Amino acid sequence: LIFTATLVLISTHTFAAGDAALGQTKAATSIGCLGVNGNSVVPSFPKLAGQSEDYLLKQLQDFKSSARIDGMMAGIVAPLTDADMANLAAYYAAQAVSQGVAKKDANIALGQKIYRGGKKETGVTACIACHGPKGLGIPSAKFPALSAQHAEYIAVQLKAFRQYSINEQTGSDEVVRDNDYEGMMRNVAKGLTTIEIEALAQYVAGLH
Repeated sequence: LIFTATLVLISTHTFAAGDAALGQTKAATSIGCLGVNGNSVVPSFPKLAGQSEDYLLKQLQDFKSSARIDGMMAGIVAPLTDADMANLAAYYAAQAVSQGVAKKDANIALGQKIYRGGKKETGVTACIACHGPKGLGIPSAKFPALSAQHAEYIAVQLKAFRQYSINEQTGSDEVVRDNDYEGMMRNVAKGLTTIEIEALAQYVAGLH
């Protein structure tokens, strides 16, 4: 927790300053994937509603610069200007996220254990340190909110962060996600099994 607090205090960042009304107009073309007001109904697409403005802007910028790789998003962000991205971030950040629900047969106890206490034997830091007890994240440090997010989407992202280490060990060239700050998420994900990732994702989906 002290480490996280220090990061927040020493981090340098620029808060987004978009126009939510203009962002709403621009977001109209994405309703099919991201849903009304950024609450997607397709589990493989993320809920953007209520996410921090700075985090959303960073992800859009990363997709545009290819710091984060996704074929579909690359095509979507290609025509967007800096102002467009700031406006979209402002719009989605201003929306209320819909309530998430975990599967009835999910291993919530395991997910909760890792979220709150980490996994000492593999050096996994407790998620609560950066994402908070209710999964609301730390906007000033661009740590995202996780509460109520689709479990399927969270699991895919954790596996993509984990794949970075797998590629390093095996020489594979599978698609990874490596746009996390100082490799923090890659260090967390590499110590998690697939069963643990699924349990953690389900716990977060119902966290509110």
